[in-house]
Amino acid sequence: MTFSVSTLCLASGAPLLFRIDSQFLRGLGAALFSVGFVMAATPAFADENILAVDNGEVRCRASKADLTRISLKDDRFVSVSRVQTGVEGQDFSIVHEPTRGDIYISVPEAYAKPNISFFGTTQKGLVYKFDCQIGGDSAVQVFVANADIENPSAKPEVLTASGSLQDRAVGLVRAMFEQRPVTGFEIRDAARAPVNVGDMKVQLLTEYRSPTMTGKVLRIENASSSPIALREELIAGDGAIAVTISNPNLASGQATAAYVVVPAGR
Repeated sequence: MTFSVSTLCLASGAPLLFRIDSQFLRGLGAALFSVGFVMAATPAFADENILAVDNGEVRCRASKADLTRISLKDDRFVSVSRVQTGVEGQDFSIVHEPTRGDIYISVPEAYAKPNISFFGTTQKGLVYKFDCQIGGDSAVQVFVANADIENPSAKPEVLTASGSLQDRAVGLVRAMFEQRPVTGFEIRDAARAPVNVGDMKVQLLTEYRSPTMTGKVLRIENASSSPIALREELIAGDGAIAVTISNPNLASGQATAAYVVVPAGR
């Protein structure tokens, strides 16, 4: 498999994984995400394409009888650290190619261990621990990409202190809808058990907490046999600063997301 295929699975699965209005889509997202993760992390039969994190471990293959090339995507090795014992059968060789910054590994015929391990430091200041299982007679290529560079974290929403309470509430709702962090807010993702409210099942999925206001992401399901129209005052109650309902008109069994902002402590 190639890196592009595994990345496609991860990118396709992640948005579906957080779909609130469809259990099927969330399940599909979880499956795609899992497949992408396994494809990215599991050794392939030919070239290997691996997603790694800074200070993380890279598990890969190394050729027993030929060269193993390890290359970094959009980065380059600047140094490699390993233990050299001077004992025949316990040392392997690494050559640093200066033009591209790749490294080439060769394992002597007398090497007795089933794997090789070393640390690599990159030009961008990242450090990876490599643990490569030895096997096979053909040359091996390992391509490593950094997960944080490939999939950067969303920039946090900044709520301007000089703005009105309503403007800050709107910014918080936007961040909750886009699943982004918000400066000054603690995010709690532990979902609570659904509760019955009339003909609805209401479940708290996520809370954004600050000293002044709290944002809540709710999953609301129509548990009745008839269509219902959701009213903002029914969802939020008195004192809500802002309420947004993704789909206020629910058929029987249908679910939607609601985003509610209330004063802290409510």
